[in-house]
Amino acid sequence: MNNFIVGLDIGSLTIKAAIGEIKRDGKLSLIQVFKVPSQGIRRGAVDDLADATRSINLALAELKKISKDAVKNIFVSIGNADARVQNSRGIVAVSRADYEICRDDIDRVIQASRAVNLPPNRMVVHAITREFIVDGVGDIRDPLGMVGNRLEVNSLIIDAFSPAVKNLTKCVEVAGGIIGGLIFAPMAGSRAVLSRNQKELGVALLDIGFGKTSLSVYEENKLINAKVFPIGASNVTNDLAIGLKTSVEVAETVKFSFGSALSKEVGVRETVELKKFDPRSRGVVSRRFISEIIEVRLAEIFEFVNNELKHIGKAARLPGGVVLIGGGAKIPGIADLARQELRLSTQIGIPDISNFSISSGELGLQVEDPELVGALGLLLWGVDKVNENKNDDKLVSGIFKKIVSSFLP
Repeated sequence: MNNFIVGLDIGSLTIKAAIGEIKRDGKLSLIQVFKVPSQGIRRGAVDDLADATRSINLALAELKKISKDAVKNIFVSIGNADARVQNSRGIVAVSRADYEICRDDIDRVIQASRAVNLPPNRMVVHAITREFIVDGVGDIRDPLGMVGNRLEVNSLIIDAFSPAVKNLTKCVEVAGGIIGGLIFAPMAGSRAVLSRNQKELGVALLDIGFGKTSLSVYEENKLINAKVFPIGASNVTNDLAIGLKTSVEVAETVKFSFGSALSKEVGVRETVELKKFDPRSRGVVSRRFISEIIEVRLAEIFEFVNNELKHIGKAARLPGGVVLIGGGAKIPGIADLARQELRLSTQIGIPDISNFSISSGELGLQVEDPELVGALGLLLWGVDKVNENKNDDKLVSGIFKKIVSSFLP
């Protein structure tokens, strides 16, 4: 039996991977996390099949060094900007004569909520149950065993452009991987970094990647909205490269080493000598000027986010605040700027290591990276699915034994 699980977060700049092993007690032992360069991916979608496959092949080669079985159960995030989130409702009549709601009724009503009209080139990625309603009484989390005539469910349906999803899965499969599940990118990181209390109070998780930014919003422990914006940390880098008249590589280094999301916090006389990084670049530039460029572009990203929060009536109204993850979350001062622009408490998201058994202190330090939250979240989603399947198998096995025993003398 293959107990290895991999979370593969395929980004525009890097591919992040986390590999773990499920022990006999069902707990997850984290084995390794790593990043490899990414090519052929743009804003969450494949734009060059050959380059993307080669990049994914590099990641899978690292996984195979640990175990050849590791690539047989990969959980991948999907998150191109054309993904859509919509509300849907399913209604069924309770089937049993005594009106007790059974598992079959629950499965039927969830399936009914998935029956949304979609164009042929789109596919349902998730049907997330928000609440069940029994005979008009709502906000029920699990109606199993309750009594009623009519069962309803309110669901959140997430659909995506199917050719984009198939191109991504094809790259993984051509590279030799077997996909165990697909998870919408804005939801992946929440599994690794958000607490139940935060989700209950109301919280926004903002994943600032290189090519895109993902937003997921939770309240009363339910996902209430998710969105992908086609703008990310690369836009900051590109603006810096233009403003400093230097290469993108130098601009990326300057962004993290000398930049700040709050320009007013940077001294006017502080300077950076660009020639140290590239002899072709102009000599000395003000750190305040660098930070002003960064601040303007990040403020634009936060404006997109705030407009989406206004759309769902949650602007400045999330007690759990904002949690920032992704490579862009490592820009100095970004939490302070987010707090200022979104008018919400803000923190940098660090994965909750209590979810894992970690073998070494070095690995524990590696995990404390907001850029790896997505891959670790995918890993935990995979564990949840495996354990859910095991429980279903036990349930079926128990029912089968009861049926067999009923025929025995």
